[in-house]
Parts: sequence; C-alpha cells; structure tokens
Amino acid sequence: MSETTTAPADAVRVLVVDDEPNIAELLAVALRYEGFRPETAASGLEAIEKFGDFRPHILVLDVMLPDFDGFEVARRLAGRRSTVPIVFLTARDATEDKVRGLTLGGDDYVTKPFSVEELIARIRTILRRTGMNGDESRLTFEDLELDEDTREVARAGREIELTDTEFRLLRFLMLNPRRVLSRALILDHVWNYDFGGDGRVLETYISYLRKKVDRDGPPLIHTVRGVGYALRRPRS
Repeated sequence: MSETTTAPADAVRVLVVDDEPNIAELLAVALRYEGFRPETAASGLEAIEKFGDFRPHILVLDVMLPDFDGFEVARRLAGRRSTVPIVFLTARDATEDKVRGLTLGGDDYVTKPFSVEELIARIRTILRRTGMNGDESRLTFEDLELDEDTREVARAGREIELTDTEFRLLRFLMLNPRRVLSRALILDHVWNYDFGGDGRVLETYISYLRKKVDRDGPPLIHTVRGVGYALRRPRS
C-alpha cells in the first residue's frame, strides 16, 4: 500500500514483531492511520534491539519467528518491559500456548487469521485499561457522532441504528476525516487483511450507510471516482 501519513510525536508507540512482511506492513499502515506510531521488526533479535531505541508503549508480538519464538522475546525483555503490555499474535490456537503466553506477561492473544479492526480494538482496550491511552472514545465530524464504547451513533441528535459492519465502516471513515480512502484500504481495515471476496460488498455497505447517515442532512459520505470514498462536508 502506498498511502502513508505521519503520526504525531506524542502518539502511542507500537512495536510490531512479525516475520511476514505483508502482515507487518499492513499493521503498520493500519496503526499509523489510527493515530499510533508503529515500528516493525522481523525477528526476535531485531525486536530486542529495537525495544531499547524505540521504547514502545505496547508490543504486538508474533510467536513464530525465524530465530527464537515470541515467548523467548518476552522472557528476555522481562526485566526491561515491566509496564509494557504484550499482544501475542500467532497461528497457534492451542490452549497450552495461550496459557504460556499469558503467564509470560502477555495481556492478550490473537490467533491468525485475524481482523485488523479487532486487533486495534484490543490494543485500545489494553491501553485504556493500563492508563496509557488518552484518546477519547467519542468521534465527531460535523453533526455526526460515534461513541466507540457504547456503540451509539447519532446525527444532529437523531439516533442511528447500524449493523456491526456498518458501524466499523463508519468508524474507519470518521477516523480518517477528509482523507480519500481507496477501496482496497477500506476492505483491508473493515473486513479482513486478506479479504479476497467480491469488492462490490463495499459499494453495498456504502449505500446502506448513506441511507442512514445522510438521510436528514447534507451528504457527508462522498465517492471519489476511480479511487474510493471520503468523509467530508459538501462543497458549497
């Protein structure tokens, strides 16, 4: 993906450790769009080296690495990361692996394949729980409001009922106001990082959202021909 943005200097730092370049890059792009400051490492040794320089607030740590596993990374960093939570990321789903990860200080355990949205939601939950996330749960754009905690949506005070997919789609648009988002990027973030289905599903859900969100006011969800969609105020 070629779309990038720069996180603010005081953004939460996330070290993503995964030896699959496509997953590491996807997560880095997603985290950057969500306002985090990501850094990536492709091995256990590189993760340990970058930990000291990058000083992450949270680790997203793949268990299966080419040199030594994520559990060993956690063990070696134990004395240096007392306040740094870990989300273990792995294709393993055996109960004993999850128990081992949690006993090594892991705060969560996500099994591949996973939803990028779900992973980022879990990161936010951990950061809120540990007091490291200053982000508000309420998103606003013009007269449109979305509360991530209560999952309530309203426009000009009128409550809007959304399905789970509609909510996730609107949330992603509201996290990136005025930015033109490509269809591929939206599918990656809202559906699944390896989504291979019919891309027309996006057009369908955009249509659903417009009928609910733009019903009583100027349209906020705009099509950018040949590119994708953007949440922005109507041009006068």
